[in-house]
Amino acid sequence: MKYTLRQLQVFLAAAHSQNLTRAAEELAMSQSAASGALRELETHFDIKLFDRVGKRLQLNELGRLLQPRVEALLAQAGELELAFQQHAEAGPLKVGATLSIGNYLAVAIMARFMAAHPDARISLDVENTATIAEKVRNFELDIGLIEGEVHFQDLEVQPWREDELVVFCAAGHPLASAGRLGDDELLDADWILRESGSGTRQAFDRAMHGLMPRLKVLLELQHTEAIKRAVQAGLGIGCLSRVTLEDSFRRGDLVPLVVPGRDFRRLFYFVLHRQKYRSAGLERWIALCRES
Repeated sequence: MKYTLRQLQVFLAAAHSQNLTRAAEELAMSQSAASGALRELETHFDIKLFDRVGKRLQLNELGRLLQPRVEALLAQAGELELAFQQHAEAGPLKVGATLSIGNYLAVAIMARFMAAHPDARISLDVENTATIAEKVRNFELDIGLIEGEVHFQDLEVQPWREDELVVFCAAGHPLASAGRLGDDELLDADWILRESGSGTRQAFDRAMHGLMPRLKVLLELQHTEAIKRAVQAGLGIGCLSRVTLEDSFRRGDLVPLVVPGRDFRRLFYFVLHRQKYRSAGLERWIALCRES
C-alpha cells in the first residue's frame, strides 16, 4: 500500500480545519510532521489536494472528490481497531440534533444507546437545522436529526416521525379564553418566534402562508426555553413543537390555542451524507430512533 492511514488522517484534519497548524494540534503531531505527511501523500501520487490561500488550505476539486472515500475508509479502520481492542462493534458516533429534538428527544435515545453499548462513545451537537445540515455535509457529524427540510444533492433525507406545531399563550393572556383564532386575531397578536434557518420557523412560515408579511413579530429567539419564558411573561404568543410544550400544558403555565384552517403538521427527519460509511453503530442508532 502506497499511502498510510496517518497521511489520510492529516488530509482529513486539514480539510476540516483548513489550517495545517490546527490539523496538527488535533492529531497531537508537530506541524512539521503533519506538513511532511501531507506533502509525501501529494508527492507520491503527483497530485495536489488543496489550494493554498495564505495560511489557509482550501480543498480543490480532486480533494473534494476524494474526501468522502477517505472519510469512509478511516471510519471502517477506526471501527476495526475498536473491535480488536474492545471486542465491540459500536464505535464513536457524532450525532447532531435541532433544538427541539436535542433537548426533548435525543438525550433519552442516547441513554438507551449507551445502556445497550456501554463501550461506545457518543457526542451530541445541538444546533438549528441549517447548521446541522452543513455539518453533515462537511462530515463533522455522522447523522443529523432535524425538524426542517433541506435540499442538497449530497445529502440523503429520510422521514423519521410525525410532529406538529402548536400556537400557545400564557394562562393569563387575553387570548387564553378566546377559543379559536381567526386571521384577525393572528394579525393583531405580538409573536415570539424561532429564528430563520430553524426547522420550526420553516414549518411556521409555511402554515401561515398569506399572513407572514403582516404578522407582528416582536422577538426572534434561538432557544425554545427562552421563547416559552417570554410568552409566559405575557410578551406575546408563540408557536413551537408539541413535544416541547407538553409539560407546560400539564402544569397550566401555558395554554394551547386552536387555529382552524392552518396545517401545523410536519415531520422530523434523519439527514446523512450520501457517501458516508454507515457503521454498525450508526445503523443501530437509526433503528433505536425509529423504535422510540
